[in-house]
Amino acid sequence: MKKIVLALAFVLLGSFMLAGCSKDEILNHYNNIVQSAGSIELTGKSSLQGEKEKGIDDYTGTYTADYASFSGTEYLFGGTSIKREAGKELSIDCTLEITEGTAKVFWISGSDEAVTLIEATGTYSDTITLPDGGNYIGIECENFTGNIELNIE
Repeated sequence: MKKIVLALAFVLLGSFMLAGCSKDEILNHYNNIVQSAGSIELTGKSSLQGEKEKGIDDYTGTYTADYASFSGTEYLFGGTSIKREAGKELSIDCTLEITEGTAKVFWISGSDEAVTLIEATGTYSDTITLPDGGNYIGIECENFTGNIELNIE
């Protein structure tokens, strides 16, 4: 409910700001509102198990964590940008070490099924191209003890 109220507040605020704007300005304002609403889905810094350093936007940065019997899902990077200023490509480097339990780093886009990037001890490195809309990278854990180093540019 809180998310819906916040989204409606953004829409109302945006409608007042758009009076007299050009089409491009309206689209830019709309993109900013959509991106702000998408940031709500990210796990808050105080709730994260590790340390996150934000990059140039919510899609990039670094995350390092040591987990001890953690079960849950953390949404680390991403958003709902229609037109991301930094482009659609993200370079992902991840090192995952699993001592106990399970952990998987995933990418979820829109209503598609989540894509597992890595779920065993090892490293992952690739470049992904984001489609328009919601895109999130996170980690899903079940009684996970181990660590992660994640860098996204």
